Amino acid sequence: MTDWVVDLMETLGAPGAGLAIALENLFPPLPSEVILPLSGFTASRGEMDLIDALVWTTLGSVVGALVLYWVGAMLGRERTLRLAGKLPLVKISDIEKTEAWFQKHGKKTVFFGRMIPIFRSLISVPAGVERMPLPTFTLLTLAGSAIWNSIFVLAGYYLGESWHLVEAYVGIGSKVVLGLAVLAVLIFIGMRLSERRKGKHGARR
Repeated sequence: MTDWVVDLMETLGAPGAGLAIALENLFPPLPSEVILPLSGFTASRGEMDLIDALVWTTLGSVVGALVLYWVGAMLGRERTLRLAGKLPLVKISDIEKTEAWFQKHGKKTVFFGRMIPIFRSLISVPAGVERMPLPTFTLLTLAGSAIWNSIFVLAGYYLGESWHLVEAYVGIGSKVVLGLAVLAVLIFIGMRLSERRKGKHGARR
C-alpha cells in the first residue's frame, strides 16, 4: 500500500496525493492515516510543496465525498426505503427515524464526520439521499476535511522519518471506533430479535 502511494506521488506529485485521498473516500480500506502523513513526509524532503500537499489532499477529499453524495442522490429516498424494507431486522420506521435525526443534525454530522475513520466516507451517502443543499454539503466537507488533512499532513511533515508513528497511534483510535460501531450493530440486532420473540409469544397467547 505504501509503495503504491509513493509511486503515485512520485509520478504525479501533490495531485497524486489528492487522487489517493479521493480513492480513500470511495474505498475506505485505503487508509488516509497512511496517505496523509506520507504526503507530509514527502513534502518535508522537498519532493512536493507543503501547501500543495494540503490543498490537493483536501480537494481529493471533497471530490471523493461528492461522488458518494451523488450516489445517494441517485439512489433517492423511495428506493432507499424499498431496499431497507427487504433487509432482515430492519424496519421502515428505523429508516424514517434516522432520516428525521439527519434532518435535524445533518450539518454537524457531515462536518464532524470528516474526522471519524470509515464514517467520513459513509456519511456522504445519506447526505445525498436527503438532498442536503450541495453548496452546504461542499462547504462543510471542505472545512472538516481541511482540518483532518492538515493535522495529519503536518504531523508527517514535522515527524519526518518517523511519520509512520501517526498510523500506529491513529490505528488504535480507528479500531476503537470500528469496535463501537460493531457493538452498536450487535445491540440493534439483539433488540430486533427480542422484539420478534415477544411478538411470537404474544400471538400465541
